[in-house]
Amino acid sequence: MSEPTEGRDQMPALLERIASALERLAPPARTAPDLDAADAFVWRSETQALAPVPRVNRVEMGLLKGIDLVRDLLFENTQRFANGLPANNALLWGARGMGKSSLVKAAHASINNTRAVRQRLKLVEIHREDINSLPALMAMLRDAPFQFLVYCDDLSFDAEDTSYKSLKAALEGGIEGRPANVLFYATSNRRHLLPREMMENERSTAINPGEAVEEKVSLSDRFGLWLGFHRCSQDEYLSMVNAYCAYFDLHEDADKLRADAMEWATTRGSRSGRTAWQFIQDLAGRLGKKLDPEK
Repeated sequence: MSEPTEGRDQMPALLERIASALERLAPPARTAPDLDAADAFVWRSETQALAPVPRVNRVEMGLLKGIDLVRDLLFENTQRFANGLPANNALLWGARGMGKSSLVKAAHASINNTRAVRQRLKLVEIHREDINSLPALMAMLRDAPFQFLVYCDDLSFDAEDTSYKSLKAALEGGIEGRPANVLFYATSNRRHLLPREMMENERSTAINPGEAVEEKVSLSDRFGLWLGFHRCSQDEYLSMVNAYCAYFDLHEDADKLRADAMEWATTRGSRSGRTAWQFIQDLAGRLGKKLDPEK
């Protein structure tokens, strides 16, 4: 018996609908990033793409005061990597507002100032919530003709968060290992990236406390370079304020500047590079002057 004509007529339309449904379910095709579009990018995990950043929000290296030792260590490590030499992943940890993220961006810019376009170091920011996609990002960068500094700001993990395992594998533990042209920098308020109560809870409830804590603490061991940032002294804070005033040509009576800067820090309960910059923004506004960190 022959197949009904009506069924044969409907078959092409049915196949077309099936094909359309499969196309919608399939992941979007990954396009090669245009790495010449900028020196800095933001990783968009939802589209598996790099979004260029034409102008990076940063300050000059010379404006970062009170962190001379860590500044030099990070710059030297980054410069070696940019030159194709061995370098370490770096964890910048410690007090808030002391220039951890500013230092990463300043080191990147300072190194690129003296390099030809095709030899420039590329900066890629990955957001904390996208750490699970770090292996995909590294796979995309592995065969690219540039050196990449992948950077995550304010990195930390909570009690039920297991994405730190993806970070461990991507940095050193995976079968492929970290690509030779990729270095990873992270900033955090925590030295071990995990809250103290999380580590103490693991220790108190585990059959073997040492092994339970080791699994999580070993994450920070993937960073060969640990740089600690501590709260600045009063003199260091005032040095930051004076450096900003000189750089931006903000003229104020010395005694009044000192008194106003100290009052600003006192009302905020902290002295830091961030506090100094916020004071300078207020001062510039009162003086009717605009600020350009990249002038």
